[in-house]
Amino acid sequence: YREGKTNQQRQSTKRKAPTMKSTSSILAAAAAASLVVTTANAYVPSGNVVPFLIKGSRAMSTAQQEQTDDVGVAFDYDRLFEKVKEVSPLARATMDGDRLQQGDDVSNKRRPLKWKTVEKRKAGPVTQIEKLESYNGIKAPLLRFRAEISGPCVGEYFGKYILDLNTRKKWDSQIANVYELHNFNDLDPVNIAMGFGRHYGDVTQMGIGYAQTKAGVVSPREQMFLYGMQEFPTGACVLWGAEMEDEYNFLLPPNEKRHTRAKSHLFSAALAPSGPDSFDVEYIVQLEIGGGVPSFLTTPVVIDTVKKLFKTAQAEYGGSDDDGVLESFIAEKLKNENVAESLLMTP
Repeated sequence: YREGKTNQQRQSTKRKAPTMKSTSSILAAAAAASLVVTTANAYVPSGNVVPFLIKGSRAMSTAQQEQTDDVGVAFDYDRLFEKVKEVSPLARATMDGDRLQQGDDVSNKRRPLKWKTVEKRKAGPVTQIEKLESYNGIKAPLLRFRAEISGPCVGEYFGKYILDLNTRKKWDSQIANVYELHNFNDLDPVNIAMGFGRHYGDVTQMGIGYAQTKAGVVSPREQMFLYGMQEFPTGACVLWGAEMEDEYNFLLPPNEKRHTRAKSHLFSAALAPSGPDSFDVEYIVQLEIGGGVPSFLTTPVVIDTVKKLFKTAQAEYGGSDDDGVLESFIAEKLKNENVAESLLMTP
């Protein structure tokens, strides 16, 4: 995910990626794992950028791996999170440590945002839906959903609604497949680069995901996106995502039919506790369906689909579902944490 660069800079960045192998510390890390996150200065295009090194990716065919030695993926977290904060007051308050006031919104004198209210109601879970006709120079609507959910604020489980196929199917009837192409297991360098939670909390998840939809209103679509989760001492968290640029298309799953690319130019979900057993959610998505399909045809479908997400979340977090999946998830997580703690304490 990279933005704000000229074509010349983009080409320069692409040429620089293979030179990372000349740094011995990066090579040593690459030898230990198939996907490595590093903050070494061998590849820092500009600004506050976290560079990733992908080596021996399972998403690449043998031929592609032979042609590609080391691959650099740059992530400008300052740029992404400033956009998230601009359009999501709850994310901004979470990241800046402020208290969000009723009716509070982002104030930007240089670029005021003209939100249009699509829907507003007192009864939840979704209490308000707003829309920007375009954002950041992209002519695709940006939608903002505000919701109130009963239950514990567990961001990790909410992330399963996006990236776990079986959980996603509960609310998204058009999803055909979704999974992690790469999971960045070593997040210490990323947290170091971001200042140990000083500005953006602690990174607890990060990776590259892939999604494919079924044929419906439009033909099948596919996406490849960088995603992550930031956690904060208040118990709040921010899930985020952004589409990978076309220059990284060789990371798409090999030996599969390619589909028209849909692009989530910006995605975030801020979750913040509002009481002992409740939390607020602010969900942002700017989705371009692709293929020249006008947004006035697809936006109502996106709105209805996200509503189903929150209906499912309310049932599972509030405990009205019969499966008790959230309780099982929390119990398993606590069990794993206890096992890890006991291993650390073993002499």
